[in-house]
Amino acid sequence: MIRQATLEDIPKILEIFNYHIEHTTVIYHYHKRTLAQMEAWLSQQQQLNFPVLVTEENGKLTGYGTFGQFRPHEAYQFCVEHSVYVSPDHQGKGFGKQLILALIDIAKKENYHNMVAGIDAENKFSIQFHQKLGFQEVGYLKEVGYKFDRWFDLVFLQLQLN
Repeated sequence: MIRQATLEDIPKILEIFNYHIEHTTVIYHYHKRTLAQMEAWLSQQQQLNFPVLVTEENGKLTGYGTFGQFRPHEAYQFCVEHSVYVSPDHQGKGFGKQLILALIDIAKKENYHNMVAGIDAENKFSIQFHQKLGFQEVGYLKEVGYKFDRWFDLVFLQLQLN
C-alpha cells in the first residue's frame, strides 16, 4: 500500500531517516533529527505542495519518499530532486520502486520537466536501480561528501519527464 504521509507517520519516518544518518551514506547528514524537526519538515513539504509518500505492509510503515525543488532558484522550478528511504528490514522487497514510480507519476502530472537523483557513488545498487527506470548518469562530483572519516563521490542521475 502506498499513500500520503500524515503526522502520525512521523515517528516511523524519523526512525528510518535517523537509521540512514547513523549507518549509511545514503544521507550525508551527521546528526540525527528530532521529532519536532521532522514534523516541521512534513508541514513545509505540504505547504510547498511537495508529496511525502509512505509504503505499508500489514499496517507497518516500510519506507517513504518525497521530492522538492532541485535548487532554490526560479529557473529550477521545473526540476525536482527525489529522496526515497526504506527501513533496513524491508529493503529489496520493492518498496523503493513503488515509491519512485509514484513520485515520477506525480511529477509528470504536475508538469515537472526533470527529476534528479543525487546518489553516493559507492551505492552501485541504487545507481543501477535508477538506470533501469530510465535515469541517465549526467554528472560525477569527486570527494564532495565527507562522512565516517572519509570522502565520498556523488553521482547525479536525471530522468526527462516530458
